[in-house]
Amino acid sequence: MIIKSIKLTNFRNHHSYKLTCDDKTSLILGSNGWGKTSVLEAIYILTRGKSFRATDPEILNRDSEYYRIELEYVNGETTVATYDGKTKNFIVLDKKQKRLPKKHKYPVVLFLPSDLNLISHSPGRRRDYFDRIFAEFDEKYATSLSKYHKALKQRNELLKKDYLKEDNLFSWNIMLAKYGTDLHNYREQFTQEINQKLTPTYHSIAENNDKITINYQSEAPKSEQTYLNHLEKNYERDHYLGHTTFGIHRDDYVFNFNNQPADGSASRGETRSIILALKFIEADLINQKLHQKPIILLDDVFSELDETRRRCLIKNFKDNQVIITSVGSSS
Repeated sequence: MIIKSIKLTNFRNHHSYKLTCDDKTSLILGSNGWGKTSVLEAIYILTRGKSFRATDPEILNRDSEYYRIELEYVNGETTVATYDGKTKNFIVLDKKQKRLPKKHKYPVVLFLPSDLNLISHSPGRRRDYFDRIFAEFDEKYATSLSKYHKALKQRNELLKKDYLKEDNLFSWNIMLAKYGTDLHNYREQFTQEINQKLTPTYHSIAENNDKITINYQSEAPKSEQTYLNHLEKNYERDHYLGHTTFGIHRDDYVFNFNNQPADGSASRGETRSIILALKFIEADLINQKLHQKPIILLDDVFSELDETRRRCLIKNFKDNQVIITSVGSSS
């Protein structure tokens, strides 16, 4: 699918804005604070079904009662999202729905400036990053992740209560064990697939013999029963602390550079090459698993890359539709 245009009404600081897109590369210029990232955010909502950075009340222009965004593809199809201060709806093929239907989602590779700091980010930020990638090309992963987080939230709310019987947690423990085990196995599999491509892809950028790997770190077992036993064993401690201290929500992904933690051993340039390689692999996996060429959204990352890496970025995404934001004078 190729995007023809995107229209924003009362979306963040845009009261009215329209971008007409090129089939290959579109450039959005604007000063800092103008709202360039907001345009990419609107595209992401209409292709993936949710924002990558905020909730609807935060997105709504502060002086407005509603927002509306409309995306038109070159084949004439349109996707619309509206929010009236209480409810968000998607309109696809003249049908109003609470969520963007799966068959009308389209894969996106999103590249944010903060991604270049992924290696030194907190474990939570790395989990969020890889969750977004894995959910992009596997709907089962997205479903398991959603159900796991709902169960975790309910269990944590119960753990905060002064009077609590261990039996009250049983159904939530069962759900956490089931979906936690599923997610653990998915993460292992997908990390292995990335590792098979990571060093060769990195070499195509850096042209050296460095070895890059990602070490998926998890305390969670592969067995649902063992997972359940851990949750039950930790009951008293969890109740005392008021939250669940065991599970895949504590996982991490550690980048290794020549068998040493990359955070501290890889230079700034080497770190950027690792992240570029990861983005290329993400697009490749989407194409491989979904048989679709993802739309590439690049948010002001050119300013963070040298000329060699910029050329590499352009070369690797030459067959995709690319929408880029950059600091400059907007027309």
